[in-house]
Amino acid sequence: MLCALTVRKLKPGSVEDFKKAFIPADAPPGWTRFYALRNVDDEDEVITFGFFDGTPEELRASHQEEVGDYEDRRRAADELVKSVGANGVYAVLEERSFG
Repeated sequence: MLCALTVRKLKPGSVEDFKKAFIPADAPPGWTRFYALRNVDDEDEVITFGFFDGTPEELRASHQEEVGDYEDRRRAADELVKSVGANGVYAVLEERSFG
């Protein structure tokens, strides 16, 4: 299981526009969950992450297959971004559910 994660500082007041531009209506193949988080102390800081059930090679292939849609969404969202912190694909070391 892989997790793609990005921390973004958005331009002031652009969270709703960012959500509309970046978050897909349907999950592309291989993606199991997606989260968009907003910092409660800084409404312009947003963390997005999603879980991909596959290998890094399968993830790259998935991006190639839907490259147009993803790139369009990414390009539209990037216009609302002031800066990017962490940005990468991470292997899940352990997963637990509580409750």
